[in-house]
Amino acid sequence: MPDKQDFSFEGATEMELRPRTAEELPTGEAEVLQYKSPRRLKAVGIGAAAVALVVVGIGVAGRVVAANNVEDWTRDQAVPVVRIISPAALQGGHSLVLPGNVQAYNNAPIYAQVSGTVQKWFVDIGTPVKAGTLLAQIDPRPYQAALDQARGALARDTANLTNARQDLARYQSLARQNAISSQQLQTQDAAAAADAGLVESDRAAVQAASINLSYTRIVAPFDGVVTSRSVDIGNFVPAGSASATPLFTVSDQNQLRIYVRVPQNYSAEIAPGAKASFSVPEYPGRTFSATVQASSGAVDPASGSVLVQLLADNKERLLKPGAYAEVSFAMRAGGGVQVPSSALIFREGGMAVAVVGPNNKVVIHPVRIARDNGTTIELASGIGPRDRVIDSPPDSLDRGDVVRIATTAQRAQPRHS
Repeated sequence: MPDKQDFSFEGATEMELRPRTAEELPTGEAEVLQYKSPRRLKAVGIGAAAVALVVVGIGVAGRVVAANNVEDWTRDQAVPVVRIISPAALQGGHSLVLPGNVQAYNNAPIYAQVSGTVQKWFVDIGTPVKAGTLLAQIDPRPYQAALDQARGALARDTANLTNARQDLARYQSLARQNAISSQQLQTQDAAAAADAGLVESDRAAVQAASINLSYTRIVAPFDGVVTSRSVDIGNFVPAGSASATPLFTVSDQNQLRIYVRVPQNYSAEIAPGAKASFSVPEYPGRTFSATVQASSGAVDPASGSVLVQLLADNKERLLKPGAYAEVSFAMRAGGGVQVPSSALIFREGGMAVAVVGPNNKVVIHPVRIARDNGTTIELASGIGPRDRVIDSPPDSLDRGDVVRIATTAQRAQPRHS
């Protein structure tokens, strides 16, 4: 700046218009003028700019670090956190428990073989009977009359046959003497043969009428117990029909059949002669023994099971036909493992289990179920005891996905559905 300037303000003296020197200024103003010299101001400006740049740099760096942290957090959150379990190896043999249906060894629903009115019934439910015991009586009079008629026809036609044969013998004698023609002899021979046919028909009619008459007596077909009765005096019963209600039911309860549907996986291990035990609800804590008697040898396509028949002794009459039973078969160890049912994945190719493999990548293993226990599943193949199985895997989880294994604290947290 110039040390001196010219001012031409009107009315001002030269002294007033002339700039004052530092010596002419008061002491405080002289110091301020000295402090605000141009060089010092420049240094202050540079320092302030440097400070501003540092502040701006720190702010930008903080934003970059925060952005990177958010990106890392987002990437981490995109990786699913999974809980892993260790499959339990199946040691030794185990029991296969299946529902069974108890049936009498012989069970006969008894229908009327002839139509008629019931005159009387003789036994009620729960009555032990022997083979041939009379259970009920149908009015026999119509059938007795039919039998008498058939017998009368037989007697008549038998007499006619006797006469026809005598005439035939006489005709044969005359024919040897050439007293009659051969045509007459043949006619008499045919008449005798026709009468013989009538006699045979009458005999069959008598036998049929006798059988129908015997059917009016409804009897037990074998030794057993009457388990049902649906007939009363005066009821008209039609001849037996599969759609009708049986008049009586007789069951042989000395031995019982138990029918069990065995899953195809175990059907090869359950063969005739195999031993089994079973229990029924009315005797809690008590078991009964049975032996496999037969197998259907075919898989039911609807259920994927094989029907097996067991035989059990019931001399004490403790067991009842029609009862529900839980049948237990002793199975040998199959070398499989057991996992919770929540570990299973339902895929197009069948059942599978997700396992955490190397580098925390998901591996999908198809498995074969040996036994479904409800909350746990026994697997015959697919995984081993050392595999890290994912429990309750997300539906979106697929082969090759990277996962993070939950920590102990995370595992302890309750899962929300």
